[in-house]
Amino acid sequence: MRIGIDARLLSEPLTGIGRYSYEIIRALITHKQHDFYIYSPQPFSMEQYDHVTYRHEGFQGRLSRLFWAQTYLPFWAHKDKLDVFWGTTHRLAPFLPQSCAKVVTIHDLVYLYAPETMRPSSFFAEKLLLPQAIKRADYILADSKNTAQNINVHFPRQDIKIATVYPAASQMPAPLPFSNLSTLGISSTYFLFVGTLEPRKNLARLLEAYGRLSAHDKAKAKLVIAGGKGWGNVHIDELISKFNLQDDVILTGYVSEEALATLYAHALFLAMPSLYEGFGLPIIESFSFGVPALTSHCSSMPEVGGDAAILVDPFNVDEIKKGIITLLDKSQRQRLAQKTHDQLIQFSWKKAANQLINIFEDLELQ
Repeated sequence: MRIGIDARLLSEPLTGIGRYSYEIIRALITHKQHDFYIYSPQPFSMEQYDHVTYRHEGFQGRLSRLFWAQTYLPFWAHKDKLDVFWGTTHRLAPFLPQSCAKVVTIHDLVYLYAPETMRPSSFFAEKLLLPQAIKRADYILADSKNTAQNINVHFPRQDIKIATVYPAASQMPAPLPFSNLSTLGISSTYFLFVGTLEPRKNLARLLEAYGRLSAHDKAKAKLVIAGGKGWGNVHIDELISKFNLQDDVILTGYVSEEALATLYAHALFLAMPSLYEGFGLPIIESFSFGVPALTSHCSSMPEVGGDAAILVDPFNVDEIKKGIITLLDKSQRQRLAQKTHDQLIQFSWKKAANQLINIFEDLELQ
């Protein structure tokens, strides 16, 4: 079988969905009984196999990449005589061969459930292009059962199948000793936020909740925020000052994989009370280090966090505060930490890739 894959996100710095694309493609191409054609607007690095062909151009910038998706991508799809084409993230290019089956992964429906947290340009792109991808698809994949259910509600189609294919935690480097965190300004106990600094991550309420802790509780752990600045005027320094947390919050910015692994390994718990997540990779990344999580009771997060997480209303600051206090208690953390391994078992890149191969093979037979 000849399988084409839209790998456009692999030519960018890897975050969230880009990391998902990288990990699952790596797992997919180990299936040597099939031929894979990996398309990207720019070069990227990945293992070389005889049964894998990489096709990339030199397009940079959003508009030029859009041009690539409308022209070069379908051109190569025709030339390579694909049996199946997989759009890894919310897009299916027009003019793909009619003879090949078309699959698209929908990671979330942020533009419907939390549009106020998106860049205006991203919102309009999703509003226009995501429904088109669903309309063109022969099969839809979702990162969570919650997202799959929401797709059924908003885009009901009797002639299409939807499957949940869970992502997994990336294989991270071995963490370094705690003392290595001194380079990030960390020398005492902390809990951790990981993610891009943008409205959907709900940092303002997390900081307000932390600021409402008693001096006794606040002294138990600092809050470390690891992530690069996104969009949406999340003025993190102003929020820290507003809630008098100048001595309690440490901003690391974007960190290396090794530093991130070390941050996870030594954290008391992960704090991720997002307003909406299609999946929430940091939750299972923290679980891979035996570290429990505080997360939200909405969208996919209860599904991902399971019994290893404290679930809170992300709009209720006092509830977030109570969740932090619960996880500052050692016995409560240990109780949840014991459940991280069992929760993590269901999330595997190998399992996800096997699901995809089975779906692709079924489509070829139809």
